[in-house]
Amino acid sequence: MYFNASSVIKKKITIGTTSDININQLNIAYGIDKNFFLGCAISITSILLTNSELNFNFHIFTNSINDDFQQKLQQLTDKYKTQITIYLVEDSYFTNLPTTKNWTLATYFRFIVADYFYNKIDKILYLDADIVCKGSLVELLNLEFDNNIAYVVTEKDPIWWEKCAKRLNENKLLNGYFNAGFLLVNLKKWKENNINEKALKLLTNENLRMKFTHLDQDVLNLLLLDEVKYLDRKYNQQISINYELKYKSNKVRKYPVTDETILIHYIGPTKPWHKWAEHYKCSKYFLDVKNNSPWQTTPLLLATTSGQMRYCAKHKLHQNKVIEGLISYLIYCLKKLKLYF
Repeated sequence: MYFNASSVIKKKITIGTTSDININQLNIAYGIDKNFFLGCAISITSILLTNSELNFNFHIFTNSINDDFQQKLQQLTDKYKTQITIYLVEDSYFTNLPTTKNWTLATYFRFIVADYFYNKIDKILYLDADIVCKGSLVELLNLEFDNNIAYVVTEKDPIWWEKCAKRLNENKLLNGYFNAGFLLVNLKKWKENNINEKALKLLTNENLRMKFTHLDQDVLNLLLLDEVKYLDRKYNQQISINYELKYKSNKVRKYPVTDETILIHYIGPTKPWHKWAEHYKCSKYFLDVKNNSPWQTTPLLLATTSGQMRYCAKHKLHQNKVIEGLISYLIYCLKKLKLYF
């Protein structure tokens, strides 16, 4: 299985303008569906807020678009004199690839990014849309790849790496397993090594795909063995809002985000744009940016699916909002029984 980006992209919408001078310019790409519109918007805003000395071209690969999102992106580009390009993707090309409740077809849009920009630019930074920037990205401009395919950041710790090595039957992963939410890609080397084609073949292999709990992230870890350089955790500091459930609401906990952290990555099914997550300290980074963006008055998202209702119920009860929590839990049970709407 292989695709050509020019056939997958149905439409291109360019918003705003950027400097013709490529000095201090960084191209950043996202792959999203409608559930990540708000996350992507705030991610872009956070980068612009904290990197006024740099020039950016932002690229959003998505399978849908709406007028409100597009109009607010226009306001953002007008204010920061930047450019955002939207690429509407025909996602039917990916329907035979595995998905889960947390990993939709949009996770594969990063492959379109690599294919589309080959021979146009030298490198591109791919970010997940649940990443917020709180520091300077200037260091990324002049990093030398030294014949490597990408710069990445490790995920979790050696205990996790060992589990991944056993699950994927690859001992080299004992030395590091990276999170694919941050990929600074050497586009020439990516193409020369046929990473897209190899990845899609592995993902459609019925015998292998059962091992892939993290889908394309697992595959990329296998394919990029010995071909990556590791950056400090400050460029992909993961934090899970659901971990708040482990702590009493009045207990002070130590957060992994520090003054040195540059990119905060909100992993897990509960995101800072969810209504039930708004009162946590860790969500403040996201909400502060939102309040300084065209999305300031955009409401946070309510729980709609049964999975979201379950987490909403847990968090409401954790926040001592007993009635709201019980109502959410009841709706969750009804949805599970398929009796609710």
